[in-house]
Amino acid sequence: MAIWEVVFAKLYDKMNARMEAGFMGRKRAELVGSIEGRVLEIGAGSGANLAHYQLAKSVVAAEPSQPMRAMLSSRVAIARVPVEIIDAPGEALPYDDSSFDAVVSTLVLCTVRDVDATLQEVRRVLKPGGALYFIEHGGGAHGNRGHWQRRLNPLWKRVACGCHLTRDAPSNIERNGFVLQSSVEFDPAQTPSVLLPFTQGVAIR
Repeated sequence: MAIWEVVFAKLYDKMNARMEAGFMGRKRAELVGSIEGRVLEIGAGSGANLAHYQLAKSVVAAEPSQPMRAMLSSRVAIARVPVEIIDAPGEALPYDDSSFDAVVSTLVLCTVRDVDATLQEVRRVLKPGGALYFIEHGGGAHGNRGHWQRRLNPLWKRVACGCHLTRDAPSNIERNGFVLQSSVEFDPAQTPSVLLPFTQGVAIR
């Protein structure tokens, strides 16, 4: 385990506290609050979504980072629904085909090592007609913003544990066999321009 992975996990919630107390907390609640059935959350991180599930039958929270899983475990008690934590990357999900009614990805597709392999796995474990619920950032920007995202991306990936500034989540999702039911871009105030736009959406298998 790299020392920076441990440091990054310890700093993650502090770095994002203002965002989570503001727009991101509201967006998470809007995204996952009404999801029903058996849910898989990939890259569950420190567990910021757990408090917002209201109707899910159960949630499997997959997180490959041990320091993040430790923080995630501490938040299970605040969940209103049953939660199981597993050690698994998005590229290799240990479940049979068509195992879940819904999959959740929030600020994850920017960081996975192989975005196409991850989305193919998500599609595989979803039931036919099941949905991928997502909030992602970056990518798809043009002009000066896109220029700086491409320019800063190599450095950003190193300091942000593999996060990419240049991945266009809706395009990647559609390319991997999903149909976008909804996709809305938004630019939160007081958010660094290189992280924008954010996109919230639902895609059907």
